[in-house]
Amino acid sequence: MVSAEIVQWAEQAGPAVTAAVSAYGAAVLTRAQDAAADATVGLGQRVLQMVWRRRDAAGRAELERVVDEAADERSEAYTTAVLGRLLRRALQDDPGLREELAALLPAPAAGPVTITASGERSIAAQYIGTAITGDGHTAPRA
Repeated sequence: MVSAEIVQWAEQAGPAVTAAVSAYGAAVLTRAQDAAADATVGLGQRVLQMVWRRRDAAGRAELERVVDEAADERSEAYTTAVLGRLLRRALQDDPGLREELAALLPAPAAGPVTITASGERSIAAQYIGTAITGDGHTAPRA
């Protein structure tokens, strides 16, 4: 099970990682950071390179394959989902990476979170896995 903290870090880093992959493709893993790069792209690049450095040869090949596929994808939603899954798995498997990422990302805003859903069949959650509304649906198989 993925902890809420890991999900939060992956969500924080996700937009930057997606921007970096969109800008550089798989080259983001080995490319030297361009001083003029956008701050979001630069952050995403640092996050991916952090994951890259902590992997063995097989892990690097897998990371490169996933990033390459994400870069070729035309759907930003798909790219974001794939990269988010990659980040969550990497963070779940490596406590040291969690510490490095926590130091790199800004601290989340403290305080209560308000989530509101309104209307028939509405749902709301801070973190959610599968949510199905409507009639006649079956839950997806794992």
